Amino acid sequence: MTLTISKRYKLLTVFGLVFLILSFITRIVFYIWSFQSIDFSIVNLFKIIGTGLFFDIGTVSFFLLPYALYLLLLPNKFNGSRFDKIITHFSFFVGLLIFIFTAFSEFTFWEEFKTRFNFIAVDYLIYTTEVIGNINESYPIPLLLSIIILVVVSITYFVNKKEIFTKTFQAKSSLKEKLIISSILILVPIFFSLFINNKNAEWSSNRYENELSKAGIYSFFAAFRNNELSYTDFYMTQDISISISEYRKHVIEKTDSLTTKDKYSVQRIIKNDGEEIKPNVIFICIESLSAEFMTRYGNVSNLTPYMDSLSKESITYDNLYATGTRTVRGMEAITLSIPPSPGRSIVKRKNNTGFFNIGTVFKQKGYKNVFFYGGDGYFDNMNQFFGGNGFEIVDRGRGYLMNDKFTSKRTNIEDDEVTFENAWGVCDEDIYRKVIKEADLNYQNQTPFFNFVMTTSNHRPYTYPNNKIDIPSGAGRHGAVKYTDFAINEFIKIAKTKPWFSNTVFVIMADHCASSAGKRELDVAKYHIPAFIYNLNNQPHQDIKKLCSQIDIFPTLFGYFNWTYESQLIGRDISKIGSSDEFALIANYRNLGLLKDNSLMILGDKKSANFYHWNQENNRLTPSKYSPVFLKQTIAYYQSNDYFYQNNYYKLK
Repeated sequence: MTLTISKRYKLLTVFGLVFLILSFITRIVFYIWSFQSIDFSIVNLFKIIGTGLFFDIGTVSFFLLPYALYLLLLPNKFNGSRFDKIITHFSFFVGLLIFIFTAFSEFTFWEEFKTRFNFIAVDYLIYTTEVIGNINESYPIPLLLSIIILVVVSITYFVNKKEIFTKTFQAKSSLKEKLIISSILILVPIFFSLFINNKNAEWSSNRYENELSKAGIYSFFAAFRNNELSYTDFYMTQDISISISEYRKHVIEKTDSLTTKDKYSVQRIIKNDGEEIKPNVIFICIESLSAEFMTRYGNVSNLTPYMDSLSKESITYDNLYATGTRTVRGMEAITLSIPPSPGRSIVKRKNNTGFFNIGTVFKQKGYKNVFFYGGDGYFDNMNQFFGGNGFEIVDRGRGYLMNDKFTSKRTNIEDDEVTFENAWGVCDEDIYRKVIKEADLNYQNQTPFFNFVMTTSNHRPYTYPNNKIDIPSGAGRHGAVKYTDFAINEFIKIAKTKPWFSNTVFVIMADHCASSAGKRELDVAKYHIPAFIYNLNNQPHQDIKKLCSQIDIFPTLFGYFNWTYESQLIGRDISKIGSSDEFALIANYRNLGLLKDNSLMILGDKKSANFYHWNQENNRLTPSKYSPVFLKQTIAYYQSNDYFYQNNYYKLK
């Protein structure tokens, strides 16, 4: 390659080097940041750096390609022309801006999720209003943007001072030379597109080392293409008849009566003895409330004094686990009472309406179902999901919700009902006041009600009304947790003054934990959430130690009500199962787990199955030889769940 060629492609080379250096620095900072969570060794460090460099080269090749094609197609006589200078300077500036902005974004994303960009980042790109508002309230945006621009301008100035632009504009190259370089720069992205998957970076059993080996931008576009995963294509399967038979064995009780001859269906009538009771039900789904925040589970910061006291007057589930890591996963599990599925939550899929759900059971008993959310329920597709599954909507939106053949009434939280609001919505006190107001109306109309209330205050930017607690607004997660506890206390205080309180049951449970990232594929302790049923008449305080997950809470509640009802729910009445049948389902968007007897089976998306013993005391997972019976049950739950969803078995019949 001649000097002339190197000069003509000098700027392109510098542009690529800037990205590689920036990405290397980011990776090293993340490595130091996560040092306590990695399995340190010199060999692994070099693997991280080497794998990361490989993916960085693949990433930057996509950015280099457009300008390489431009250089190929531009005749030499136009080199250094005004047109050439405008295109070159503009492209260089915009490219640097993307690189620097992405680097800053990666730091904020890593702080929150301890991972490279994934499908969460893709979802956030869609809901720009909430996300930009959240970022603006969480970080000094003007300062950050100023720093980004300053860095871009500084690099551009340095490159210009080294006369890189001048050399690029003055140099000429032959068509043959252009074709050789362009061919290389075309083949690299083609190679990565056809043969390299983001999963190729996952060489370690330590999740942090895998994430450090990836490139943020590459991970983002990989997630953009693959946010829904086909179970049958990516996960272990067995004969579907075997899976569904095993599935039904754990779901259908001996006292249940099947209502169809379909050998695959779980459509049945669940029978309970005793006189039925029909109290109102207010379900509070608390944003990101890990069990570890409560004194009951070892916290020493006294963040949840009210919930700790309330748990002593309730039926409390001490061994309950969230099925997923995001709000939409919690909503899916609680509302549909089904296992999690890989990839995107059903709440966010197109085929997300007309399901048999807990609201269907309440409707059988004459209840009015309402979903309350302090923000705009357009976010995360919540209004479509709840509106299309038999719930009325109360949020900060406007008008009526139209959803295919489903039409749901939508009530707005008006401006004069709001005392505090951030990017995610009104504060918890405001949403609870709206719940009280609607409950009063239902009581006057003698309408039994089921309210699903989704809170928002325990979420970054962790802002809430001033002078409510002893931690300043915006100071961090601990303050948000303490305000969340304060707001529930105020809500129950007001509810106790109402004539409907004595006939109202309160179910309180988190949607997921504050963080789910850990060393292994699934960090069990980071799925542990609090859950309790309060003010259930004729039921004394109980501490339930049985292992269970979110999908089991409402089938258990229906059992306490002594309801006989038609059901297609998969969750089980925990009060009816023996110790040998206890288990919990936990998952993230790729790994599907079944926890039982301190053993965890994880199905991975490379048709893999990893079996661990879980030591609760130190939260350590130790690889073990798996039981074929355990594997069979795990596959049965997740394969059957996929089959039922794909073939509309979960739909209303």
